[in-house]
Amino acid sequence: MSDNEIKVPNIGEFKDVEVIEVLVSNGQSVSKNDPLITIESDKSSVEIPASFDGKVKSVKIKVGDRVSEGDLILTVEQSGEEEKSIKQKTIKEAELVSNQDQVEEIVKIKQTQNLIKKDNLEASSASPKVRKFARELGVNINEIVGSERQGRVVEDDVKNFISSKINKTSDKTEVQSKKIVSEFSHSDFGEVEVKDMPRVKRLASTYLVNSWTTIPHVTNHDEADITEMEDFRTSLTDMYTGERKKITPLAFIVKALVVSLKKFPSFNSSIDDIENGKITVKKYFHIGIAVDTPHGLMVPKIRNADNKSISYIGNELKTVSDQCRNLKIDKKEFFGGSMTITSLGGIGGSFFTPIINYPEVAILGVGKAQKKQIFINGKFETRTMLPLSLSYDHRIIDGAEAARFNNDLKENLGKNFAYKLAI
Repeated sequence: MSDNEIKVPNIGEFKDVEVIEVLVSNGQSVSKNDPLITIESDKSSVEIPASFDGKVKSVKIKVGDRVSEGDLILTVEQSGEEEKSIKQKTIKEAELVSNQDQVEEIVKIKQTQNLIKKDNLEASSASPKVRKFARELGVNINEIVGSERQGRVVEDDVKNFISSKINKTSDKTEVQSKKIVSEFSHSDFGEVEVKDMPRVKRLASTYLVNSWTTIPHVTNHDEADITEMEDFRTSLTDMYTGERKKITPLAFIVKALVVSLKKFPSFNSSIDDIENGKITVKKYFHIGIAVDTPHGLMVPKIRNADNKSISYIGNELKTVSDQCRNLKIDKKEFFGGSMTITSLGGIGGSFFTPIINYPEVAILGVGKAQKKQIFINGKFETRTMLPLSLSYDHRIIDGAEAARFNNDLKENLGKNFAYKLAI
């Protein structure tokens, strides 16, 4: 038995780049072309494959290290037959040229070519970027049938694969937590009843897990003084009948949120091509509303909320809520949103951590308004305070921007804007 070294080959622009994944460990058997590590530059990522079969003896680098051509990745222990085969192949290739520099050039070219070959005969063909995209979504890329030449898998194939799984109610969730197997069952401790999980919740589970595992969530908690807004809202009457208008606070919050989205456009965006550093900033304002139904949570959109009055939004909220509860709403209405509001005001509670509705980058959680004693201008006053929980995608939005957004939203809900928003 003897040890052989595998080093970083010549791979063009990848110089002094970061190791983002180590895909093998000591003692693991590897075959030629199996991926060993993933490195990443500012433009793209690439996997470095094994150049021969053997057993990993010692991994020499770790995640976070920076490497260049020639740096040692690991040592591999080979059997005598494997080593002999490699030597014979090297000698045969060397006989074709007389110059040692040409021999080294052949080796470099072959190592580079290995980067675009299949990992093995059974594995799907895909670029490192697509493989990473699939891993982030918890998908086994070898289960995907590629649409490109010779079955090569592209990002659209990964997206279509996930969509097909979501649409099949009998399929299990592709991204799921690791099960903990117990030697006991629930029925060992008393009477139980096994029920089918509601279809809406089964469908939503994939989106929720993908959101939570893909997006780095941060939540900003704050309170808005809505005393004047509530006084104004409860004073509204119909000009024809004289009866009080029943407009929920949520209609005011929708309108206030649109004003803040116009001022902070990064909150009205989506990450569609993070590998290339691209985000999509939307010019429309479609606000998602989380609706509690007997079938599970649904999130229809109030389209073009910037062009609608608060009274109109209030009526539309009732309409889409009824459509969701009666399962009469078009599936398209659950997509294409700017930002989502989820409100627990009608139930109770204050602050919580709402999960972002992917591919949006923020969600506003609203608690139940309460009257509190607030110290203002040297004395305590009774004010109506509304709890706000703003979860945001930290890849796009930083803490300072989130705080400024919340401050702006509070002003929009406060005495300075409450009346203007009703127009």
